Amino acid sequence: MDKGSTKERELRALMIASQSGDAASHRRLLSELAGYLRGYFRNRLLRARRASEETEDLVQEALLAIHNRRGTYDPSELLTPWVYAIARYKLIDHLRKSQSQVSDVPLEDASEVMAADDQSANESSIDLGRLLAMLPEKVSMSIQYVKVDGLTVAEAAARCHLSESAVKINIHRGLKALSALVSRVNIK
Repeated sequence: MDKGSTKERELRALMIASQSGDAASHRRLLSELAGYLRGYFRNRLLRARRASEETEDLVQEALLAIHNRRGTYDPSELLTPWVYAIARYKLIDHLRKSQSQVSDVPLEDASEVMAADDQSANESSIDLGRLLAMLPEKVSMSIQYVKVDGLTVAEAAARCHLSESAVKINIHRGLKALSALVSRVNIK
């Protein structure tokens, strides 16, 4: 991703705002990066002949590292190579721990991280949309606003015209219901 890329500029702006303490920008940055990282790790794990179930663990590890190391990012530099370095390190470390060949992980350009946000991320959001549609509207909106869009409970409560407690309860009950729905689908 080049310096002039709209996505690179947007992600850099979110990181810079995050470094300045803007929590909403930080949540949005991590949410945006999660899709790219998911595609990147899924593709690399497939190349290394590994189970795609390992993808989510790697995404979470990378996001945690990005969160913990955001103070080391130099705002005058591109963000993509910095994210790529973290993602690649996490992947290699994971493969080493699990006894895979590190040579199975090809050295590519940092733009590979951002190129990896493939259709499956869109498919998962479609699947999530279908699952959320099975829940009562206020429950589904509470989950969408807080867990997907990254709003605070207070912001979600204002949008849903509910109390903060009601939003928290909706999220708790809704996630339990979603878990049960997913379990039933996986069993069939």
